[in-house]
Amino acid sequence: MGNSETVERFKSRSSEVPLWHRQNLSVQETCAYTGLGRETIYSLIKQKDCNFALRVGRRTMIKRVRFEDYLENLYSI
Repeated sequence: MGNSETVERFKSRSSEVPLWHRQNLSVQETCAYTGLGRETIYSLIKQKDCNFALRVGRRTMIKRVRFEDYLENLYSI
């Protein structure tokens, strides 16, 4: 399955809003959007300087723009 097919598969359930236009993403959507693995995302969330994670009940959401900024400033993961 190609990357564009994966992104298409994770469109919003209630509308046709693409991932790159959504403010918050689930961990699974973040994996599809960035190409990073689930365990890598969770290890980044546990970092002390994490400012991109949002808890909604038991669910963890990722603030897309903050996460993009965070990744932009990393040298390696």
